[in-house]
Amino acid sequence: QVQLVESGGGLVQTGGSLRLSCAASGFTFRLFAMSWYRQAPGKMRELVARITSAAGRTTYADSVKGRFTISRDNGDNTLYLQMNSLEPEDTAVYYCHCSAKNAWGQGTQVTVSS
Repeated sequence: QVQLVESGGGLVQTGGSLRLSCAASGFTFRLFAMSWYRQAPGKMRELVARITSAAGRTTYADSVKGRFTISRDNGDNTLYLQMNSLEPEDTAVYYCHCSAKNAWGQGTQVTVSS
């Protein structure tokens, strides 16, 4: 069974940092692009960042460019999102996603206080 499990969320003050992790299992992780999404209360789920399988090419939402970094460790089947200079607007549930496998994690809450 395909499984994605996020961790690393929590409460942080404005300007702080968090690193989210997503542990993948049940498929050949290294072959697939992976993404981070987030959903804030009352808003649609939005794509935050994406990373390709082989070359590790990355893309980011304009709102997080220069602050967030997506990366992956294919040897450890883990996806990461390093979040720096956090703002209250970043408060959301963050989900990892593999579109090719139609797989979502359960999400991890990130709360940024002012």
